[in-house]
Amino acid sequence: MGTALITGASAGLGLEFARQLAASNHDLVLVARTEERLDEVAEELRSATGVAVEVLPADLSVPDDVARVAQRLAVVGGRPEDGDLQPVGLLVNNAGFATGASFAKGRITTERRGIDVMVTAVVELTHAAVGQMLERDRGAICNVGSIAALTAGGTYAAAKAYVRTFTESLAVELKGTGVTATLLSPGFTHTEFHARAGIPESSIPDWGWLDAEDVVRVALADVRRGVVLSTPSVRYKLAAALLRAAPRWAVRAVGKYR
Repeated sequence: MGTALITGASAGLGLEFARQLAASNHDLVLVARTEERLDEVAEELRSATGVAVEVLPADLSVPDDVARVAQRLAVVGGRPEDGDLQPVGLLVNNAGFATGASFAKGRITTERRGIDVMVTAVVELTHAAVGQMLERDRGAICNVGSIAALTAGGTYAAAKAYVRTFTESLAVELKGTGVTATLLSPGFTHTEFHARAGIPESSIPDWGWLDAEDVVRVALADVRRGVVLSTPSVRYKLAAALLRAAPRWAVRAVGKYR
């Protein structure tokens, strides 16, 4: 079934991607900052499914770490310099975080790190992956965005808006090749994401929440079909349509920080 590389693979949507891909017999390359946690996830998946799992600890706000992951993604296979490494057929750019503060009151170092992880690393890793995928005439990129890309919700929303436009542009460029690009745009999803950002789940109504398992299941189905924009659930498809149709002054009015 091929090999998938997932960033931010130790928790949240990244971990769910790893579990579902392993269950469908994909070998994995797991990328996250904490090696100990990655080792635990790798052992869980090997034991449960028997797939091969590589662990690649990396902080995607650090250029040298991004370069190491990019080097792994550039493997075509069959060359002496590649050794026994298999080429990556699916890249899931999932790593990201919310700053949890307004731009004016937050730390610029945190804002810069968010851009490094959610924009710069996404572009660099995608470039490395697409090169070898085009050489092999097959492959897929899945960039995890957010419904926030359509809002005015700070630099997190701005980063996700970049990823949205970037993915759509890439899909246009790749049309007619054996390589596809899909943007996953979930809404609020039950993971550790919001707790880490200091956003209480109680501040979001129950109907607004999605389950990580459902989000990833929809995303992978859309990747297989070559869908460009993947928005899980009818409620968030409607929300996306409303945000695109609404005048920007109305969008800005609901984009204020708490």
